[in-house]
Amino acid sequence: MRMRGRGPRDAPASSAGAGDARRLAPPGRNPFVHELRLSALQKAQIAVMTLTLFPIRLLLAAFMMLLAWPFALVASLGPAERDPEQPLALWRKVVDFLLKAIMRTMWFIGGFHRVTVKGRQALPTEAAIFTLAPHSSYFDAIPVTMTMSSIVMKAESRDIPIWGTLIKYIRPVFVSRSDQDSRRRTVEEIKRRAQSNGKWPQIMIFPEGTCTNRTCLITFKPGAFIPGVPVQPVILRYPNKLDTITWTWQGPGALEILWLTLCQFHNQIEIEFLPVYNPSEEEKKDPTLYASNVRRIMAEALGVSVTDYTFEDCQLALAEGQLRLPADTCLLEFARLVRGLGLKPEKLEKDLDRYAESAGVKKGAKINVSEFAAYLEVPVSDPLADMFSLFDESGSGEMDPREYVVALSVVCRPAQTLDTIQLAFKMYGSQEDGSIDEDALSSILKTALGVAELTVTDLFRAIDQEEKGRITFADFSRFAETYPDFAEEYLYPDQPPFKSCAQTLPALTPNGFCADFSPENSDAGRKPVRKKLD
Repeated sequence: MRMRGRGPRDAPASSAGAGDARRLAPPGRNPFVHELRLSALQKAQIAVMTLTLFPIRLLLAAFMMLLAWPFALVASLGPAERDPEQPLALWRKVVDFLLKAIMRTMWFIGGFHRVTVKGRQALPTEAAIFTLAPHSSYFDAIPVTMTMSSIVMKAESRDIPIWGTLIKYIRPVFVSRSDQDSRRRTVEEIKRRAQSNGKWPQIMIFPEGTCTNRTCLITFKPGAFIPGVPVQPVILRYPNKLDTITWTWQGPGALEILWLTLCQFHNQIEIEFLPVYNPSEEEKKDPTLYASNVRRIMAEALGVSVTDYTFEDCQLALAEGQLRLPADTCLLEFARLVRGLGLKPEKLEKDLDRYAESAGVKKGAKINVSEFAAYLEVPVSDPLADMFSLFDESGSGEMDPREYVVALSVVCRPAQTLDTIQLAFKMYGSQEDGSIDEDALSSILKTALGVAELTVTDLFRAIDQEEKGRITFADFSRFAETYPDFAEEYLYPDQPPFKSCAQTLPALTPNGFCADFSPENSDAGRKPVRKKLD
């Protein structure tokens, strides 16, 4: 399985950034991984601070939250749906000032002695929505407390003692991830507030939808751009020598980040308000295009790249299983193209057996792109051609549909290695006993890992202890049970790096399968691989 170069295709043009349309490359670093290495001196400093400054800071920060609670409680009484009074009463202005001062003091206690603000914050009548990126930590709440802007939060947050009361004060838009109707109402509420001509507080939204390590900007979800109103991009920087801020999928946990950050004598943050972005008529009709163009402007201001991968790709890359996906696996691109065709892996899982039976009947017979389209029951299109090229290794214009089924099985259930292998044995195995030879095993594992080259000779010989030249799934299963780390020993060590599939990426395809609170793309029922979703 490899990616073959294709001729360039024009990305969708728009009034903003049409001339800058270009293909997006995978990030140099995995945006969902944060490695924190401490020198001996830094470890000694943290040990001293843990015994001295850390407990003082923690207690004082907790006290400031308790101090803010009664003010927020009084100010948040009454129906949350009621429009804010205009102009604000004097007592509400006083409460607002006091809460901002208390929150700023809390951040000062935590080591954020100076918050650098660049640019001008737009008035509510100029931009009702702020789009913040990159989203990398819960410390990104600093601009929220500075502006007292509303945010989009999960509905369960309002029930958290003290914190829930503070949150309700800023009149957030609550959304339930498990309630499809809640998502629709959330979009409608954002539209209503955004079109209120400044009556409601401005809304801050993190369009990436999850935390990254700030090395690039991942795909923006279209939720903030559905209303089609002007937005003000806001970029965040943490120019610290030691990055104790980043809290992403693989790296230090939430409590460790809090501890390490409070053990730093001084922490820096920069908040830059970029000029208000006014969407074109085309962007108002196409939230995905609108989001992509705003992301491009923010990436240029940050000096980082953009990548067309998303939170769901993170789930695939970091899934726990016996086959560890290499960093440049083609399966991430395959998953993106599947969703670009409007197919959702979480719904395709139930069709795997049907696909496998159809592909197994062909017994290795190749199909062309038109037959592939009929096989998937979709029309021939550019995304389909790009997917087809992943499996057309020789460039002959033909592919083996069994490879598609193996790749789809990995994407649908990344942690269930043996289930994918068993499905592959059914397609590749002989009619007599379901056994396969070394070439078939190589093809299966190359596709399951999304790589172009892989040597499986040592693994095959280890499984084929009777030297029959063929193995069954029962043989493979017994071996995997006896040696659960077989991939580390037989596939990965002493091998050159996997050949990258990032030679030439297909043109950008809108990726709306995880559209935050967008009602047409719910991820309800999705089983996260890890628990850091909020």
